[in-house]
Amino acid sequence: MGVSGSGKSTVGAAIAQRFRVPFADADDLHPSANIAKMSRGEALNDEDRFPWLALVGEWLAVYEDGGVMSCSALKRKYRDQIRHHAPNVQFLLLEGTRDVIAARQAARPGHFMPASLLTSQFATLEPLAPDEDGIVLDVDQSVDDIVQGYVDHMSRETEQT
Repeated sequence: MGVSGSGKSTVGAAIAQRFRVPFADADDLHPSANIAKMSRGEALNDEDRFPWLALVGEWLAVYEDGGVMSCSALKRKYRDQIRHHAPNVQFLLLEGTRDVIAARQAARPGHFMPASLLTSQFATLEPLAPDEDGIVLDVDQSVDDIVQGYVDHMSRETEQT
């Protein structure tokens, strides 16, 4: 999870490959009306997001034993909706400064999410709460280092159980 340009798809695909589990990008589940709205530079509202988030949660529920979905999930209530369908989901928040994220966003031309919406994404982002199952990793490092940070976290969690 994270704002646009944080590396969700790249990191998610790498984690899925590392654990040999299915991967999906929540962007691919957006209805055409959502994509058109974002392409016009308009931020989605909750009414736009909730059916989409239900699809994300349903996908995760199918792969409850192992699957990775890249999804912004910026607000707690969005993550709650995903958890409604997939209660054991664990979140990885890819966190970075606005400058780092903006530079990453600029390096990916052709994406439907325009850079102009980055400010609204940062304003919307609610960090993981202490009672949410998840980890926060800094995106200002290589994809391999981010994946290794996640693997290390999962290893520590497994040792504790």
